[in-house]
Amino acid sequence: MTTHAHLDADLRELLSGWVAPTAEQEALRRDYLAHLDAHEQASAKAGPPAHFTASCLVVDEPRERVLLTLHRKVGRWLQFGGHIEADDASVAEAALREAVEESGLHAGSLRLLPELAQLDRHALGSCFTRCTEHLDLRWVAVAEAGAEPVVSPESIDVAWWPVAALPPDTDASIRALVSALP
Repeated sequence: MTTHAHLDADLRELLSGWVAPTAEQEALRRDYLAHLDAHEQASAKAGPPAHFTASCLVVDEPRERVLLTLHRKVGRWLQFGGHIEADDASVAEAALREAVEESGLHAGSLRLLPELAQLDRHALGSCFTRCTEHLDLRWVAVAEAGAEPVVSPESIDVAWWPVAALPPDTDASIRALVSALP
């Protein structure tokens, strides 16, 4: 099995030092740390069926629009994200890599904000195979002016949405992340 030890260590450092903004987020932080204690390779897709993922909400500079993907498997508008790969240097780098891969934006056109923004634990539907649950760590990245997305094979569409007019079926966790934008 490919080792994710450096990423599990990064997860532990991130979660141990993160000051959760709400009691709900603090409970998730503690649950995430307990999951790390209970499972080896907790960040690996081939690890436990419930494993860590990294995602990224892309916003424009004035924080008036968010870039979302109409996810091919889920069929809903979501932030960019996915599995953490063994060659990612950090979990934050995994979030940025996922944003670049899924948005079609150039890496140089995105500036990842340094602080972890949100945790979200969610069960997966039957369209996923081995994975049963994702323990997601979410960051925010700011896109440079004029950045134009390109639809990836993982998406049906990619589009900018006004923060005040998100798609009607936007998940409550994403709405919370958008409303808490720095």
